[in-house]
Amino acid sequence: MNPAICALEFQSVSKIYPQPGRNGRFALPDGRYALRDVSFAVPQGATVAVVGRSGSGKSTLLNLAGGIDLPSSGRVLLDGEDLALPGDRRRTLLRREKIGFVFQFFHLLPHLSVADNVALPEWIAGRGTANVRRRIAGLLERVGLADRLADPVQKLSGGEMQRVAICRALLRQPRLLLADEPTGSLDDENGRLVMDLLLELAREEGSTLLFVTHSRELSRLADEIWQLQSGRLERP
Repeated sequence: MNPAICALEFQSVSKIYPQPGRNGRFALPDGRYALRDVSFAVPQGATVAVVGRSGSGKSTLLNLAGGIDLPSSGRVLLDGEDLALPGDRRRTLLRREKIGFVFQFFHLLPHLSVADNVALPEWIAGRGTANVRRRIAGLLERVGLADRLADPVQKLSGGEMQRVAICRALLRQPRLLLADEPTGSLDDENGRLVMDLLLELAREEGSTLLFVTHSRELSRLADEIWQLQSGRLERP
């Protein structure tokens, strides 16, 4: 971890979703706050767990961190670059080049092989070199799936599918890894194995990891635990 380098920063970030009026046609002026004046800085290489009840703002925080959504006020900085300033195309490129996503329900393509699912970020970028193939093989070996490289992902178990999703997220060596309930669809044993693997790989790759979880046990594996409550961030 290098505390002098900030991978992700929120500066007084709020997110408001318009609320319809009684007749369904007019938005209330204040709307509904999903996040309220959230500020933090995550050093490069750190691991942070965000906990909170459903509706506390966790998914909104991840969407803003990944440039999928934009704040109503305040700034979100990725490697010092304000994600609200570039146009949609530049924001898409930043997500592709610097951010890896791990989702609760894997988001794999069942008709593709394990290796092809991992390769998707490079296909989208129009790349497919021998170096990429070696990188894919190395990642799959690291997660214990080297012998399943050519198998359709629909033949895998849930835990194996999540390991494939982690390899896909790490393929381009992202500066920032965002994980939304990465073990939420797994049983306790597989969930712990996958979480241990995600943390280990993120640290080996030097990626900053911000993950959302309902599990207090899994949150304790992070360097820091933050809590969201009614859109407000509480830190130790």
